[in-house]
Amino acid sequence: MDNKDLKQEVTDKYSLRGRVFHRIREDILNGKYADHEELKEVAIGEELGVSRTPVREALRQLELEGLIQIIPNRGAYVVGISADDVRDIYMIRSKLEGLCARWACEKISNEQMEALEEIVYLSDFHAEKGHMDQLAELDSRFHTTLYESCNSKMLEHLLKDYHQYVWRVRQRTLAGKRGKDSNNEHRAIMEAIRDKNPDLAEEIANRHMLNAYDNMVKNGLLEMLSKEADKEKEQITKKGKKSKN
Repeated sequence: MDNKDLKQEVTDKYSLRGRVFHRIREDILNGKYADHEELKEVAIGEELGVSRTPVREALRQLELEGLIQIIPNRGAYVVGISADDVRDIYMIRSKLEGLCARWACEKISNEQMEALEEIVYLSDFHAEKGHMDQLAELDSRFHTTLYESCNSKMLEHLLKDYHQYVWRVRQRTLAGKRGKDSNNEHRAIMEAIRDKNPDLAEEIANRHMLNAYDNMVKNGLLEMLSKEADKEKEQITKKGKKSKN
């Protein structure tokens, strides 16, 4: 979303709040704001060209999602997602991605099919070269194209939301051997869809998510997240205590 869109006159305050909420949420998930960084209402309002009111409302909503913590008389701080959140997301995604792949067997367009094939081919190239940034970007493109190919607005919205939610964690999992294994699974999903085999496509897509989660556990990424979360809470708590003194 461009800043100019937010600066446009909006008569529906709830629509404006929604735009501000999604913009701040996206910035948190994309890493624009670091963990335990303070989110300042005035600065965000000036950046987006809105008053403090929709920013304040958006921050309250983000606290309900668990992405920030609001300390009374102190401010709002980024919390991020926990290891438990990641586990839940991947378990849910495993079911939804399987359903998406099943529906894609029937609804995917020729252009989308060609896009999946191209992404798999390019991912092989970058995996061999060790280009992790490009591999992470192609991974997102594969899943985004897959979500769009199921031709369900509701399912596409849910999956894109979850996919973005664990973006920073996924970047870590694609390093090393998992990047190549992940693309091999992408290829198997693509081939099952191309062959119009919904049972196989669903099974592989489901297993793909479980494999990604198992890889996180194996490499200690979830343990790392838990330690980072504990550190964040400690730092935020200290800031809250300082404000009272």
